Amino acid sequence: MKQALERIEQAAKKELSEIRDSKELEALRIKFLGKKGDLSAIMKDMAKLSAEERPVIGQIANKVRTDISEAIEKRAEELKAAASELKLKEERLDVTLPGRAPKLGKLHPLDSVMREIEDIFIGMGFDIASGPEVEYDYYNFEALNLPPDHPARDTQDTFYISDKILLRTQTSPIQVRVMEKKKPPIRIVAPGRVYRSDAVDATHSPLFHQIEGLVVDKGITMTDLVGISKMFIERLYGENLKIRLRPHHFPFTEPSAEVDMECFNCGGKGCSMCKGEGYIELWGSGMVHPKVLRNCGIDPEEYSGFAFGMGLERLVMRKYGITDLRLLYENDLRFLEQF
Repeated sequence: MKQALERIEQAAKKELSEIRDSKELEALRIKFLGKKGDLSAIMKDMAKLSAEERPVIGQIANKVRTDISEAIEKRAEELKAAASELKLKEERLDVTLPGRAPKLGKLHPLDSVMREIEDIFIGMGFDIASGPEVEYDYYNFEALNLPPDHPARDTQDTFYISDKILLRTQTSPIQVRVMEKKKPPIRIVAPGRVYRSDAVDATHSPLFHQIEGLVVDKGITMTDLVGISKMFIERLYGENLKIRLRPHHFPFTEPSAEVDMECFNCGGKGCSMCKGEGYIELWGSGMVHPKVLRNCGIDPEEYSGFAFGMGLERLVMRKYGITDLRLLYENDLRFLEQF
């Protein structure tokens, strides 16, 4: 039995030298040291030995088990070290290579022009005002001289949340909120997102952006409105720009005027984008209606003011020569990276 134990130890160490991975190593451990392994099979014959031989053979068997276990552990460490070395070689980095600069983002053309417009008005002494996009019917319509039965409400295709709460169709409610809280002189611009149930096409979207302005003080006239409008257009687009003012009607201004700009698609000749007019409407404006001033607690006998509102998307399209509004919302980097 002693010779058998020695043969098991020699066989185990020989096979260990040929082991190449942990899977083979585990198979070897089970073969020699497992419950049904070679060493266990030898130990089952211990009962056949005499009382004098049993402790001697038992001591030899324990030494063989210990030697094989230690040899397996040593081989496991060698395999682990070899695997680590191989991994380091495979994942080696060439530190002499130039670094890869992270790709930086930039402003969307809508945000870029919005900031430019805000800077223009700040330079003219205006403050930037903001308000909620989910608005009360009162601020969106009634305070602006649009009672529940007014036909102008139908043309705005409003998204109602309840009878009294809606997604604002314009940023005009911000003007009302400012006039309620602040006494004249007032000079603000109110930019932000607005919502209308419009079908999506080259010039319309159910979500778009407006920039509205308001000036209220003593002695404000239509001349001031025209001067501010002309100065704004020249600062945004440059001089020698063709615009036109034409009479219009808005419930919250009197008198009122539309400001149009030469069509940037056809150069004023008339096309499908401008519907043959040669001009595209950019914003509405006018003198603040006395009733609106009165609704906000401002005496129209003492103060007057003007207001204007423009669509940001149309200004961006004019500035960059974009012919389809949908391009601004499709998140196509091939398009956006041009700006």
